[in-house]
Amino acid sequence: MPRMPAPRLRLGNGIVGLLAALLLVLAQLAAAPARAQSILRDAETEALLRDIAAPLIAAAELDPRSVQILLVGDSSINAFVAGGQNVFFHSGLLVAAKDVNQVQGVMAHELGHIAGGHAVRWGEGAGPASTISLLSLILGAAAMAAGAGDAGLAAIMAGQQAAQAKILSFNREQESRADQAGAAYLNRAGISGRGMISFFEQLQGEEYRLAIPQTNSYNRTHPLSGERIRALDNVLRASPSWNAPVDAELQRRYDRVRGKLIGFLYPLETVLEAYPETDTSEAARFARAYAFHKAAFPEKALAEVKAVVARRPDDPYARELEGQILLESGRVEEAIAPLRRAVELSRGEPLIAGMLGHALLQASNDGADAAKLAEAEQVLRAVVQRDGRNPFAWRQLGTIYELKGDAPRAALASAERISLSGGDPRVARQAARTAMAGLPRGTPDFLRAEDIALASQGEIERLRLRDRDRQEPQRR
Repeated sequence: MPRMPAPRLRLGNGIVGLLAALLLVLAQLAAAPARAQSILRDAETEALLRDIAAPLIAAAELDPRSVQILLVGDSSINAFVAGGQNVFFHSGLLVAAKDVNQVQGVMAHELGHIAGGHAVRWGEGAGPASTISLLSLILGAAAMAAGAGDAGLAAIMAGQQAAQAKILSFNREQESRADQAGAAYLNRAGISGRGMISFFEQLQGEEYRLAIPQTNSYNRTHPLSGERIRALDNVLRASPSWNAPVDAELQRRYDRVRGKLIGFLYPLETVLEAYPETDTSEAARFARAYAFHKAAFPEKALAEVKAVVARRPDDPYARELEGQILLESGRVEEAIAPLRRAVELSRGEPLIAGMLGHALLQASNDGADAAKLAEAEQVLRAVVQRDGRNPFAWRQLGTIYELKGDAPRAALASAERISLSGGDPRVARQAARTAMAGLPRGTPDFLRAEDIALASQGEIERLRLRDRDRQEPQRR
């Protein structure tokens, strides 16, 4: 049988696939947290998280106007930084942390990532890992071309393992640095580090429960919790603030927010087990109010929240919840008074004002009540000026513009809503162009529509290039 010629050196689909797989893994390590399911928005929760963060942001010497703190609807115990200076807390973390001091510890750690520039320094770890992987692919392909298939495959696999080890090591180093920075911020802010330690102890308990080996963190993205406790314990205990008491008012507010979250996320029977009706604390009443409302028991829900209102008549968030229950139970006219009061007490908090605008729009009876429609427009325009990430308010504004026959501004509202909610950029671009065609050139609304059209076009191009790159290995 004639000897077959050696194959030409070519990066075939299999090797390209291995490279693509590695790069995908690296991308997932860098961006996995940002693929969060949903952002949960609540005025009281956002105010609390801002207040928890404020002294730590100052200690980290960051600009408070640049740091955003968001709540993600995810049951896992996690928090992360993405998109520059955005801190994301999973709802599961707030449910698991019973002490506000634990949340302060996590907040300090995440601010350590921001101050250290870890999100933008990802290339320091991914770059060398990619180089290792590419080199192993080239050497492995050369060995295969020479007829040493097993040796070539071994070289490729060894390279992938080395690249993975490199990126994991880099990630663990960043986590350790964020721990140390977070400890320093807690000490500077005069906040006890007990919460940081107790949170890691809680995570360690989970590791034991899941039978995660406690002897080696080599294959982990984070150091083992025991390692983190040992590295932090002396630093935090030596601080004069170690024995500082937890702020009682902050804890009270946190208990309420946690209760609301549990009431919102869990079924009624679970909520009643955690907060039996004999528990008359504000946290328990908020939890049951949400749970009863979700389960379609509006009178029981109202009874719980009115008990809080009786105790705290100037509490904007209790008034807000009262109005929300009435509004969503179809009692629109009754909802307006408590929502007006909530907006007044909260000094125009956009999330609460957005609900008032919605109630006024519904009460206008499709625009038949011109006064209520005009007030709804005024309220909602103020909301979108103060809160740049409120697609719900833009939807309501769009409805008002349609009722008024203002097609260009209805199109602009649609473009804003689609852009904010991550919808199809082609639809957002078309809506923006429709708005531009009917708006006076050079006006603020025209310029905003133009900005959306340009941003949507850029996103369309980005998606086109991404799809092309994904198809490239198949063409080879």
